[in-house]
Amino acid sequence: MLKGLSWISKTMLLLNVVLVLTTLMAYLLPFLAPKWFPILSVLTLFLPLFLIFNLLFFIYWFIQFKKYIFISGIALLLGITFINKFYNFKETVLPVSNSDFTIMSYNVRLFNKFKWDLKANIPKQIANLVDEKKPDILCIQEYSDFEQTRFSNYKYQHIFKEGKNIIVGNAIFSKYKIIDKGKITFPESNNNVVYADIVKENDTLRVYSMHLQSIKISTAIDDEDIQQMDENKTRTILKRISKAFTKQQIQAELIKQHYQDCKYKKVICGDMNNSAFSYVYRTIKGSMEDAFETNGAGFGKTYNFKYYPARIDYILVDKKMQVKEFETLNDFYNSDHFPLLARLNFSKEKL
Repeated sequence: MLKGLSWISKTMLLLNVVLVLTTLMAYLLPFLAPKWFPILSVLTLFLPLFLIFNLLFFIYWFIQFKKYIFISGIALLLGITFINKFYNFKETVLPVSNSDFTIMSYNVRLFNKFKWDLKANIPKQIANLVDEKKPDILCIQEYSDFEQTRFSNYKYQHIFKEGKNIIVGNAIFSKYKIIDKGKITFPESNNNVVYADIVKENDTLRVYSMHLQSIKISTAIDDEDIQQMDENKTRTILKRISKAFTKQQIQAELIKQHYQDCKYKKVICGDMNNSAFSYVYRTIKGSMEDAFETNGAGFGKTYNFKYYPARIDYILVDKKMQVKEFETLNDFYNSDHFPLLARLNFSKEKL
């Protein structure tokens, strides 16, 4: 089978087989609880790279006119449903109607309380963005006691903050009346979820603002470390991520259990701290629509990580509703996350 292949092609074939087996394993991980395979669950973070490398191998064998093109070809075919989870080729914007409403989700990183960013007046800049975009519903993660604005244009608010040394939480601001509200607390974690039941005309909407366990990847890898990764550092990072994913599994299952009892249409916003290829994402999303997949464009990068277009923040929408527009505001650098903005409608309008 390998006769006539140069040593370069034999090496490429071996690497290709290993890549495809790893890719197929990553395909299965969204269906397997992280507590069963905590280290392997880290592979879901790199699935986009696996798909890209498979495409490169596909092109390589095509140029070589070799039959081994089918190895990565099959892997790409099996993973075709994963592609628009990390890259959308065409943005969809549907016509505006009077019954539309907008929702923004943003992890504000404590309004720069500890001066991670040296830019001045970051809380004011965030407030100005909200004033400019004028979302009808605003979901904030990592909301702190340091805010210099109360988002006073929103009559209805639900804010939950807690902590000893660092006061942090989640918040929901609404131009429409909030008739009920509450929170979901997580065991052995400072992270949580807040929710509010919001009335708009004759419809009621349950909105969740979530912040799941952080994997602390930005503190694990800095500019110098990326050039000097040794075995111990790699092992430490993998253990940290796998431990966080195991906690996220519990948190995701608690969120799903909570919203299953909700009789209203629902939208889940916030920082999941995990990829769209994970068990955690699949559990929370359920049958809901991912606004980026439906109407987004490009990579949909939501976390300002230099080495990778990470999408870990989401707006998930009840399938009975319609996503009419979605945007990730990647030109707004006032946090380690980027704001998300979606235009929704309570019912799927005929076009």
